[in-house]
Amino acid sequence: MTDRFAEGLLTPSETSSYLQIPRSTLHSWLRGRAAGAPLVHRVEPVRHGQPSVPFVAVAEAYVLRSLRDLGLRMSEIREAAAAVRAAFDTPYGLVSRRIATDGVDIFVEHGLGDLRRARDGQAPIHEVVAKYLRYLSWGADDDFPTSLQLRQYPDSVPVVIDPRFGHGLPVIAANRVPVKALTDLWEAGETVEDIAYEYEMDPEQVEALCRAVVRLAA
Repeated sequence: MTDRFAEGLLTPSETSSYLQIPRSTLHSWLRGRAAGAPLVHRVEPVRHGQPSVPFVAVAEAYVLRSLRDLGLRMSEIREAAAAVRAAFDTPYGLVSRRIATDGVDIFVEHGLGDLRRARDGQAPIHEVVAKYLRYLSWGADDDFPTSLQLRQYPDSVPVVIDPRFGHGLPVIAANRVPVKALTDLWEAGETVEDIAYEYEMDPEQVEALCRAVVRLAA
């Protein structure tokens, strides 16, 4: 089983692609620090060009991207990250299970308090942060995430990065099939119905997923 903290799961390029983060931004986060620890953790790759971003860091980058989506400046993000890590006494505080509860209040106090409403001018910032965090999943007795749902795919066919399946490739949550395996068949000319039968899915799910992949590639 892949160690979520000590083993590289993705390369920086794969991480930026799957999370839709500019490469320059991700590299800045990998070099940045907060509360004496890397803003986004990385490990030494086994060989040059091999994965150096562990799963916990993929989750960290996702949280940071969500905060950036809310309009926070990097100075505010570093302050919020430092406050959460200090409060939880862990360098991985950004993705602790507690972030989904009392951790949101810490964000509000350290940086988010100035954003009293979300970008649409309606939802309180507490609710908006909680909306982003729902894409992280934690095990029943685990303080750190076990998987991350990718927001760019339809909710009708949840796609996740899960270090237990697919070697870091995005997989369909319901059957753990890599998205690429499904779309490769579709690009080779297989019908939606045949692919759905092969993977025990509904044709509507296969079509929605293929449309999402085409949209992302555009």
